[in-house]
Amino acid sequence: MIEGRPAWATAAFAIAVFGGEPGCLLLLLRKSIAYYFFVASLFGVTITMIHALRVDFDFGIGEILGIFLMPFVVAAFLIWYSKQAESKGWIS
Repeated sequence: MIEGRPAWATAAFAIAVFGGEPGCLLLLLRKSIAYYFFVASLFGVTITMIHALRVDFDFGIGEILGIFLMPFVVAAFLIWYSKQAESKGWIS
């Protein structure tokens, strides 16, 4: 399964991970540029999940909520939180 994964799906996963990780570090360092890293991470999560849904598996409601919905929720929350922190002056 891993060997058959297309390069674009692997690249999207890398964007999701390497957008979220520095975004969190920048948020801890109180830098407003973290927002843009979180947006890139959400883009990567979206593309990764599109590929994952194309794979032919039998997903139940628990898997859909846990595996597919939670990354979107977390990425969207981080985007929202970074914008809130910037508007309240917590980060610059």
